[in-house]
Amino acid sequence: MRLLLFAPPVAVCLGLALWAAQTPPPPAGVDNSQPEAKFSGSVTQVNVLFTVTDKKGRFVTDLTANDFDVLEYKFPQVIQQFTAESDLPLRLALLIDTSNSVSPQFRFEQQAAIRFMNDVMRPKADRMLLISFDTTPELVSDLTNNMELLEKGVNGMRPGGGTSLYDAIYFAAKEKLMMEQPRDKFRRAMILISDGEDTQSRYSRDQALEMAQKADTVIYAISTNTTRSGTEGDLVLKYLTGETGGEAFFPFKVEDLDQSFENIANELRHQYNIFYHPDPLKTDGLYHPITVRVRTRKDLVVKARKGYYAPKL
Repeated sequence: MRLLLFAPPVAVCLGLALWAAQTPPPPAGVDNSQPEAKFSGSVTQVNVLFTVTDKKGRFVTDLTANDFDVLEYKFPQVIQQFTAESDLPLRLALLIDTSNSVSPQFRFEQQAAIRFMNDVMRPKADRMLLISFDTTPELVSDLTNNMELLEKGVNGMRPGGGTSLYDAIYFAAKEKLMMEQPRDKFRRAMILISDGEDTQSRYSRDQALEMAQKADTVIYAISTNTTRSGTEGDLVLKYLTGETGGEAFFPFKVEDLDQSFENIANELRHQYNIFYHPDPLKTDGLYHPITVRVRTRKDLVVKARKGYYAPKL
């Protein structure tokens, strides 16, 4: 494993060293003895962050709890708490592909990362961490509001090696975003800057997705694939973002990024939050599909994660 660009705490260094050293199973050397993620507040409460837009993509922010239905396995759920979240502090993980496959677009990636940080971060409230990934994930900077440190970290990255996208997602979700407590006081998002290809991860796509869902993390992606030929990588980015309630963007050049960044920032600032107690309650450790819909207006579109993992008791 390469030397870290910025020295994280000893525990983080050890964790990443184990990550690179172990072979499956477990696939990426994360301490699997840690307890599973619990629901925010209690083990019987599910929270769902989501956005609502009209058919032209404009955010709708004046709805109330009475406008929504929440279904779990198609069974209606009782909404216990409803809020319009617009100012929660952000906890962001920026994951940057530094593999050989993106070498021609690497400067594009760096520009995209710096532009995103400057557009979205509020230094007094928000924190961001940087992870680069090629053969293995590398923690470049732990959660910080130091913009100079973050930009230095991005500019110091160099491409080379294979691609471990799924390992990077898994690590960022489990070891970083999931640890930010209390979980209902922060909004967690992961931003992938990548072509979506994976060649060397020991975790699978769905294992990475599962950990992001357990960490209540929305995934956004900015593709570096400029061929726009509908590659497998593009489909991966669409899948990961769609399942968590995020979105994938496919700009052709740096100049096209402004609208993508503005869309991400607007979504993070214009979300609703619903809490409910599952009925019937199941503590089986399994995935439970959910649907949030606006029952009072059929012309509106809800973008939310598609399910959650129950705790296993």
